[in-house]
Amino acid sequence: MTRVHVVVPEGIDDPARPSGGNVYDRRICRGLAERGWEVHEHGVPGAWPRADATGHAALRRAVRRIPDGAVVLLDGLVASAAPEALVPEAHRLRQVALVHMPLGHRPPAGESGAVRARERDVLEAATAVVTTSGWARRRLDELYALPPGRVHVAEPGVDTAALAPGSPAGDALLCVAAVIPDKGHDVLLEALATVTELSWHCTCLGSVDRDPVFAGGVRRRARDLGLDGRVRFPGPRTGPELHRGYASADLLVLASHAETYGMVVTEALARGVPVLATDVGGVAEALGEGRDGTRPGMLVAPGDPAALGAALRAWLRDAGLRERLRRAARERRASLRPWPVTASVLAGLLAGAQR
Repeated sequence: MTRVHVVVPEGIDDPARPSGGNVYDRRICRGLAERGWEVHEHGVPGAWPRADATGHAALRRAVRRIPDGAVVLLDGLVASAAPEALVPEAHRLRQVALVHMPLGHRPPAGESGAVRARERDVLEAATAVVTTSGWARRRLDELYALPPGRVHVAEPGVDTAALAPGSPAGDALLCVAAVIPDKGHDVLLEALATVTELSWHCTCLGSVDRDPVFAGGVRRRARDLGLDGRVRFPGPRTGPELHRGYASADLLVLASHAETYGMVVTEALARGVPVLATDVGGVAEALGEGRDGTRPGMLVAPGDPAALGAALRAWLRDAGLRERLRRAARERRASLRPWPVTASVLAGLLAGAQR
């Protein structure tokens, strides 16, 4: 039987803290098991990638228990932050780093040198590196100039879903993202404030606990802008509740400053819901095109409320635009990659790492 050890942050199934990376990890573990792999999961505690000494010690213990010659798939939130635990074990383990977002892409101010040096050490020691978009592979090459053939892409999959009916007015806006600075909710609010004379309502599904200070400021800003009652922050949703959120949406709005791929983009498209997003990272890859080359949505520059507001105004006022984008979204829906294909790609990469 083919065997893999998977090292992930503890609590990846916590419904209060959903994330694209957690969903990806869980679906890959499930998909490998369905393909006959023996999957041994090791959850390590800590606020990765900024885990404390206790978290790093737990990682060292977990890795040391893995037998010689084993293939180990390492979530990048853990791996890229822990060269001390992983590099010394690289001579006996076949380490495959799964990098959802390079830590070196936008490191904290004043820490870029240290963050990138630590991530580089881990990735140079790895047998292989897997990331989730062509953009991320190019970014890793820019940052670390890894050997040719070291970095591979396994795009996220998506589940099939029923078409969202949509409304004639197109006024049901949906944002699915944790309320943290990188997701740009502050920019979204400023953009929404420019179209208050039009009919719309916006539901922001996502954790408000990961950065309570930022989330509190966003909610206060919504009140200050007079958007209270039109913008809702009901917290994270998973499973059927999340499905209902997509099903009732006309347009997904994502104002992120950084995205490796943007799984919420393909989750919306799987229901034929067009997308208005910032043109960052791999979002354009996730968005793709309809059969005639029409994008199933609109892309604007990040951090630009005026551009985002103008795109919202165009969507809300132009029925023809809404129809074109909905048609393109339904066409793009047919070409989305299902999760079993992603698991198959990972299985092939892991099998290659065993050789």
